Amino acid sequence: MGVKIRKRGGKWYVFVNYHGRRKAKCVGTSRALAEQVRRQLEAKLALGDLGVLQEGENIAFGQYADRWLKQHAELHCKSSTIRGYKGVLERYLRPQWGNVGLDKISRDGVKDLFTKLAARGLSANTLKNALIVLRVILNAAVDDGLIQANPANKMGRFLPAGAAKFEAVALTRDEANNFLEAVRLIAEDQDLLFLTPLRTGMRWGEVAALRWGDIQFGVSEDDQNRFIWVRRNWVDGKFTTPKSKKARRVDLSRQLRRELLNRRDARMLSTYLDGRSGISEELVFPSEAGTPLDHANVYSRYFLPAIERAGLRHFRIHDLRHTFASQLLQDGASLAYVRDQLGHSSISVTVDLYGHLVPSANIAWVDRLDPDTSRQQNATPAQLTANDSSEEWTEVIEEAGGPGRSRTADQRFRKPLLYPTELRGLI
Repeated sequence: MGVKIRKRGGKWYVFVNYHGRRKAKCVGTSRALAEQVRRQLEAKLALGDLGVLQEGENIAFGQYADRWLKQHAELHCKSSTIRGYKGVLERYLRPQWGNVGLDKISRDGVKDLFTKLAARGLSANTLKNALIVLRVILNAAVDDGLIQANPANKMGRFLPAGAAKFEAVALTRDEANNFLEAVRLIAEDQDLLFLTPLRTGMRWGEVAALRWGDIQFGVSEDDQNRFIWVRRNWVDGKFTTPKSKKARRVDLSRQLRRELLNRRDARMLSTYLDGRSGISEELVFPSEAGTPLDHANVYSRYFLPAIERAGLRHFRIHDLRHTFASQLLQDGASLAYVRDQLGHSSISVTVDLYGHLVPSANIAWVDRLDPDTSRQQNATPAQLTANDSSEEWTEVIEEAGGPGRSRTADQRFRKPLLYPTELRGLI
């Protein structure tokens, strides 16, 4: 039997272990209060009062998960994130532990669950997401004093290594052009809708939420100050912030600028004819009703038919974003630039998704390590003929030495007599 106190995350917890029955409770930031609670609990247990062990000990995982969704996820997370949490709970966690008490979930039980999930052929990304949801919920249970430790902590290394891992799919330039041409043949005015993510890497919800006032066209195509200000996202029928919860600036290519300008001029003309003053708050890609486009409708009406018409393999609308990143990296853009354009929270996310797309099979990189053998490297005055002029002598010296050349520009090394007598023999 034992009652102990322990500090975690700036708060003090009281842990009770009475003949295998455990209970944990957060008592605040005061150690003196924690000591007082510990003494009271020891006294009660010594008198046989086990009421302290009854409160909350039978809370099931499913019951606590519902509480966590309401008290945490719904207050701090976006609707799409909440939907993902609920999906993980319903598919993978509730069937295993829905009616199991929180204190009955063991580390071995977590390992067994993910071994079973991997046997079902789930991808490594799916398994990782499920583990993250489980770990976050159990961490909250620790903070609430319902369990002493989180059995899902540091479990990532136990995920099956052989599980399929997601890799971004990217189109080649020819495939992307063929796809856009197929869109034009199906619906002439819809190719710009797909050119935008191909040239900006914007997510579908960000494209659907784009307004004319978010675009900085610049004074000309040569103006470097041309970009799209990505400030909102259209998810689950409402506008919200981008996925990273912060706005970002995406550079506007010359081609996309021309296409958007043509669309804007046509839209402004119709707006003025209707007696309205401007379009800055209007959507760039509205539906026929003026509302944001529906993803499912665009997918079935334009996207899939264009893939079939172009004779391409199946891919997702989100893969247009991956194509943008891939082409940037293949053209030599830095990972930091790609990170900023895509709006990733850290460069590690960019590396994990697109690191394999960084050019690595170009033999020119190693060829640059070799010395330049195309010209004579050891030119010396002895190689000059009697007819050589003083100008030609200067040329040879400049080619043989100086920064970035094969020999130093330091005059002391060219003329050993400039050194003291005792050092000449060392040159």
